[in-house]
Amino acid sequence: MVREKKLDGKTVYLCGMCGLGYLDWETAKKCEEWCKKTGTCSIEITKRAVYFPDLFNKHDGASS
Repeated sequence: MVREKKLDGKTVYLCGMCGLGYLDWETAKKCEEWCKKTGTCSIEITKRAVYFPDLFNKHDGASS
């Protein structure tokens, strides 16, 4: 399900699968449909992303 997030005074629409954000609902929906169907992200769709979730820097509890 596409979600809305306020970012710097703008509404960004987030793909419910990968979390990438877009300025329009339609692109976020296309991203979500692609993610569900293929289990991957489409370069053609993601090149329009304006928000990228911090997937690689989350604290996983491991000591450093």
